[in-house]
Amino acid sequence: MDESEILLELLSAYSPSGAESAGVEAFVAVAERLGYAVRIDPVGNGIATLGTGDPEILFLGHIDTVAGELAVRLDNGRIHGRGACDAKGPLAAALAAGAGGASAGRWTVVAAVGEETDSRGARYLAGQPAPDAVIAGEPNRWDGVAIGYKGMLHRVGRIPAPRRHGSAPDPTATERAIDYLRQLEAAIGPRSATGFRNLTWKLLGIRPEPGTDLDTVRLDLDLRLPPGVSVESVEARLPPLPEGGRWEPDIGIEAWETPRTTAVVRALEQGIRSVGGVPTLWRKGGTSDVNLVAPRWGVPAAVYGPGDPHLDHTAEESVDRDELRRSVAVLRVARPKLAAELAAARPHSS
Repeated sequence: MDESEILLELLSAYSPSGAESAGVEAFVAVAERLGYAVRIDPVGNGIATLGTGDPEILFLGHIDTVAGELAVRLDNGRIHGRGACDAKGPLAAALAAGAGGASAGRWTVVAAVGEETDSRGARYLAGQPAPDAVIAGEPNRWDGVAIGYKGMLHRVGRIPAPRRHGSAPDPTATERAIDYLRQLEAAIGPRSATGFRNLTWKLLGIRPEPGTDLDTVRLDLDLRLPPGVSVESVEARLPPLPEGGRWEPDIGIEAWETPRTTAVVRALEQGIRSVGGVPTLWRKGGTSDVNLVAPRWGVPAAVYGPGDPHLDHTAEESVDRDELRRSVAVLRVARPKLAAELAAARPHSS
C-alpha cells in the first residue's frame, strides 16, 4: 500500500470524537498489513510499532475528527474526506514512512482518541513510560514544522434570571450574559486580539435555555494561552458570574514551546531539505496533544504533518496527493537521523 491508499482507507472509516472505534479498527488493520505490531490500549488508542529496542520515536497522531462526514474521493490530485488534514493525513504519512525504511530502535505510531474534545487518549499516554522523542502529527504543510502551540482554557457558564414579562425593568438572562461579556473583555482584553504571545479568546456560543421559573443563558468560551501564562492565572482573572450563575467543569491545557535547536526539529529540517524544501517553523494559535505529553515526558518534540491547516474542520478538507508523498519522504530521512542522534546521546553502561 502507498500513502494515498492508506489515507483513503483511514478516511473511509468515519470517526468523530467520541465515536472513534471504526477509525481505530481501520488504523490497526492497515498497520498490521504493513508489518507493524498492533494493539489497542485501555482507553481506545490504536498503537502500531515497528522495530525493537531503543531509542523509541513516537509519532503521536489522532484518529478522531470533528463531526460532519464528507465524501471520500480522489479528485484531480487531491484526497478529500473528513480528517484528510486533521489529522489522518499525518497518520497515513507516518505509517507509510515507517513501513518504507529501516532504522534503529522502535517507530511507534499512535492513533489517539479524543484530541478534538477532551484529549483523553493523550492524557492516558502521558501517564505511561516516556519514549525518547515525539513527533506529533498535525497539518503544517510538508515543509513546515511547528515548535509552539498555545494553551487552552474552555469554560461553559450558565447565567440565570427569573422569568418576567417583557415590560418588566429587571434584566433578562440574556442581558446579564451580555453584561458579563463586557466585564470579561475589560478583564482579559479585546476579543479581536491576535498573536502567539497574546492571550486571546472567543465566544463559541451564547444560547438561551428557557425554563418554567428561570430562564438561563449558556455561555461557551474558548481562551487561548501563550507560553508563560498559566491556566490557573487566567482562571483567577475571570470575573465572577452574576448571582446564581455557575461554571461547569472546564478543560485546561498549558502552552507548549520548544527551541528550534532540538534533535527532533533538526531531523525534520534535514528531511525537508532533502526533498528540496526550505523549512518553515511555526508557532500556532491552536492547541494539540503535544501540549500534554511533551512536558510530562520531558523529551524533545516537534509537530509535523502534511496538509493546509486552514482547511481543518471545513467542508473543503482535503490534502494534495503530492504533498502527502513528500511528507513521507521527509519522515523517511528524519527518522534514521533522529534515531542515530538519540542513540548516541543515551548513557552507555561501562
